[in-house]
This record gives sequence, C-alpha cells and structure tokens, in this order.
Amino acid sequence: MKRDKHTVRLSPKTWNIVETHFQQDNCGTRNEFIEKAILFYTGYLKCNDSSAYLPRVVSDSLNGILEQSKKKLGRLLFKLCVEQNICNHILAAESDIDIPLYDKLRGRGVREVKETNGEISFLDDLKFQKEL
Repeated sequence: MKRDKHTVRLSPKTWNIVETHFQQDNCGTRNEFIEKAILFYTGYLKCNDSSAYLPRVVSDSLNGILEQSKKKLGRLLFKLCVEQNICNHILAAESDIDIPLYDKLRGRGVREVKETNGEISFLDDLKFQKEL
C-alpha cells in the first residue's frame, strides 16, 4: 500500500502514549499504531449510536482475555497431568491390582465421572472400596 509522508505535531504526553502502547497492540511501528487509532476513532465518530460500535470493541477485548485464559489453563492442566502421572506410577509400583480389576475400576470411574459431571468424592470411593 502506498503511503504518503505527513507532518503531525503531537504533545509530549500524547507521543509518550504512542511509545508506551504501540507494541502492546502488536503494531510493528508507531505509524501503524497511529493509523489504527485514527481509523478506530473515525469509525466511532461515524456511528450515530456509539453502542453499535462498542460491542465490537468489547468483543475484541474479551477475545484477548479468553485467549490469555486459555493459555494459562492449558499450562495448569499440563502441570496437573504431570503430577497425576507421577502419582499413577507410585500407585502402580506399590499396588497388587491385576489388569481385570483395573479394567473394572476404570469402567466404574468413567461411569461415575459421567454421572456426577466430574464431581467425585474421595469419601464415596473409600466407602465403595471398603464394601469390596
């Protein structure tokens, strides 16, 4: 895209805002940030009712927040899976459970998770094991 050079005078305070925020908006240059800001503001001005414009802005903000949350949850789930795997190895090393019993317990576990939507109680499992 062809670009023309223009001289724009900005107050030091405004230029400091550009300096501070252009990289936060994933802009490669200050010019890109300023151009996006101008297009954003003119889009806002063109709307007779600002509520028609704001939902897109809110939606973009929420998408950014959700993306960050998704990454954080992914990292936390990975760490949790590693810890669970370590516990599995410790239990397997110390356990007398044979494969058929394991298969039976796994089937029961799958059913319980489906029925309770994942709200499992250790006390319920302990009571079940004591009944065996």
